Amino acid sequence: MKSLLWIVLFLLGLAGVVIPLTYLYTASKLPQLESEFDVEKLLKHSIEGERMSLRAGQSEKNPRPITFNRPDFSRLPKDLVALYIRHMECPRYFQTPREDGPAWAWRLFVGATVGTAPPGDGACERLLAMRIAQTLGIKGTLALTVAAHRLHSFMQKDQLIAYDLAIQYYERGVVGVEDAAFTLFKKELSELKLAELAELQLALPPFYKYWEIRHCKNPTVLRQERDMLLEDLAGWKLVSEANARSSMAERLACLE
Repeated sequence: MKSLLWIVLFLLGLAGVVIPLTYLYTASKLPQLESEFDVEKLLKHSIEGERMSLRAGQSEKNPRPITFNRPDFSRLPKDLVALYIRHMECPRYFQTPREDGPAWAWRLFVGATVGTAPPGDGACERLLAMRIAQTLGIKGTLALTVAAHRLHSFMQKDQLIAYDLAIQYYERGVVGVEDAAFTLFKKELSELKLAELAELQLALPPFYKYWEIRHCKNPTVLRQERDMLLEDLAGWKLVSEANARSSMAERLACLE
C-alpha cells in the first residue's frame, strides 16, 4: 500500500513538472496571442488578403468592404445570437458565469487527452475558442488547446461569439456572418427579419447548409427545417410564440 502511495505521489510530481513544461513549449511555437489586438492583426492579414485578391479579378464593383473590422457583439441581432447559442447546445450560455480556474483547466485537460470535454456551458466556451484558434491557422489538438486557453484568458463570452460569427468561411471572399447574410439575402445582417435569421442559421454551424440556401436546393425541406428552428426557439422562450408563428407563415427568403 505504501509503495502504491509513493508511485501515485511520484506520478503527480512528474505531472506537475511535465504539464507546465509541455504548455510552455507549445505556447512558444504559437503566434503571439496576448491580447485581442494580436488576434485582430492576424485575422486582418488573412481575411483582407483573400478579399483583395478576389476583387482584383472582378469586373463589377463589390459592395462589401474589404477591411476586416474588430467584431462587435452589440451589432449582432439578438435573435440570431439566440438561435446560435441554442444550436451550440448552450441555450443558457449568457445566464451562467464564465468558466475559469480549476474547472476550465480540467475541461481543457480532458478535451486534450480524451477528445471529448465535459458537458456544460464551458464546453461552448472551449468550442468557440478552439474554432477561433483554427481560423488563425493553428493545428493539432495540443496546440489548439493551448491557443484556446490563451484566447479565453482575455476574451469574454460575448467576444467569443462575436469573433466566431465574424470569421466563419463560406466561400472565397465570403467570410463572416455579415458577408453570408448579404450574399444569401442581398441585405445587411441588421435588416434581416426573424424568419430570415432562422434561414441564415441553417447556413451556420452545426447545419452548414450555406450552398443549399445559396442555390435554394430542396426549398420544401429548407422551410421545414427553418420552421423547426423557430418552433424550438419559442419552446426555449428565446422568442415569443407569436413572433415565431408569424415568421413561420412567411415565404422562404431564398425563393424571393
